[in-house]
Amino acid sequence: MSIELYRDDHHVCIAFENLVYGSDIQANQFLVVHDGHAALIDPGGDLTYSALSLELGKLIRIKDLDLILASHQDPDVIASLEKWLMYTDCQIAISELWSRFLPHLIPGYNERLVRNRIIAIPDRGMDIALGDSVIRALPAHFLHSEGNFSFYDPVSKILFSGDIGASMVPGGCREPVQDFSAHVRNMQGFHERYMNANRVCRLWVGMVRELDLEMIIPQHGCPFAGEEVIGQFLDWFENLQCGVDLMTQKNYSLG
Repeated sequence: MSIELYRDDHHVCIAFENLVYGSDIQANQFLVVHDGHAALIDPGGDLTYSALSLELGKLIRIKDLDLILASHQDPDVIASLEKWLMYTDCQIAISELWSRFLPHLIPGYNERLVRNRIIAIPDRGMDIALGDSVIRALPAHFLHSEGNFSFYDPVSKILFSGDIGASMVPGGCREPVQDFSAHVRNMQGFHERYMNANRVCRLWVGMVRELDLEMIIPQHGCPFAGEEVIGQFLDWFENLQCGVDLMTQKNYSLG
């Protein structure tokens, strides 16, 4: 199912959610189109490919897809890579840390598909051209993955945050969070386990507060929209104790 996040005469952002049923992990995928140039963010795994390509075909000519942007290396982000490289002429942008591993997702007889099509994003991030606009790859390292990026679209003012802000909501979530306090229970356990440490949470929030934001939308679950709710999320994440903050000797014992 597609959800229009933003549209003007030159630019459109679309979210896709619940394209695949029967998977234990709900995931969102995103399309950004600027004057005919298209980028697909975190396109998902093999289960998602057929349904997503059918939905994309209603909006763009699949062969003309310019970019795939991968926040990190997980299967629910990028396991469908071989098919996108086979059926489009796109380039794939991913952390330089993970770029060397992409050939492992491609059978040896198709290794040529990935050759010269990787944009290796340096740790500091970069602006990735989309026509005469850009998508900004912003560092989010150790916030679930060692080489991790959030993607900011300066036209729509949407931050595609990857697993940061992800929520475990049965059936997904089409509408932005309204009651942040009630929503925390959908995020708490995931973030405590999958985020590395409070230090990097604070560093990421310090960077994000400098952006002009209308929406933060993660790869899983509900988006955050509007100044109040975005502010509540950033305050919560900035103060979150997680990952190694919570480890004690009891977590490393023989029995």
